[in-house]
Amino acid sequence: MKKIIDTPNAPAAIGPYSQAIEVNGTLYISGQIPVNPATGQIDATDIAEQTEQVFKNIEAILTEAGYTFSDVVKHTVFLTNISYFGAMNEVYKSVYQSGYYPARSAFAVKDLPAGALVEIETIAVK
Repeated sequence: MKKIIDTPNAPAAIGPYSQAIEVNGTLYISGQIPVNPATGQIDATDIAEQTEQVFKNIEAILTEAGYTFSDVVKHTVFLTNISYFGAMNEVYKSVYQSGYYPARSAFAVKDLPAGALVEIETIAVK
C-alpha cells in the first residue's frame, strides 16, 4: 500500500508531485531544494547554507514518516556547478557524523528549480 507523506515543516511541492511516498517500508523523498518552509523562499545564498537547508527539509520529511537519517540508504545530489561538490560534501559529512554513509551519486546539471544551487533526492528503508 502506498502512503503519501506531507508535512508543513518542509516546502510544499511546487508541481504535481508528493513530498514523499512510502511503499512497503521504503520511503522515496522527492528532490528537495533549499526552500525555507517558513518563508517559501530560498533564503540561503551559498552552497553550504543551501545544502544545510536541503538537509533540514529532508529531516522534516523523514521525521513525519517515522524515519531518521540512519534509515537512509541512497541520496542523489544535483549541483548547478560541480565546483560546489567540496562544500556540499562538508555539510553532507556533518549530517552523517556517525560514520555511516548511504550510497550516493552526484551530478552537475544545467539549472534547478527556483534558482537553487543544489537538490537532493533520498531513499530510506526500515
